[in-house]
Amino acid sequence: QVQLVESGGGLVQAGGSLRLSCATSGRTNSIVATGWFRQAPEKEREYVAAISWSDGSTYYADSVKGRFTISRDNAKNTVYLQMNSLKPEDTAVYYCGLSLFGPASAHYEYDYWGQGTQVTVSS
Repeated sequence: QVQLVESGGGLVQAGGSLRLSCATSGRTNSIVATGWFRQAPEKEREYVAAISWSDGSTYYADSVKGRFTISRDNAKNTVYLQMNSLKPEDTAVYYCGLSLFGPASAHYEYDYWGQGTQVTVSS
């Protein structure tokens, strides 16, 4: 069994920063990547960023490139999403997912999901 717990969401003004955390535990031997996705009301889940567990390679959606940074602390089994220069359009519930496949941008390539954390950016 694999568990994920997201944290770090909140309310921030436009231009501000937040750091999200995704702590994982359990049987993670076969996990090869972590991805962050977000879902705004009445919209589909959207890819944000992903990181490979094997070599730490990182990948980003164009909409967040240069503003968001994904990283991993192996000792803590935690993946972070540092979000800077936040915009109102970044408002969504942010989810982290674990993949047995790879650092994919498609949500269906992820096998385990956390409960999500709300990020609200005010203008």
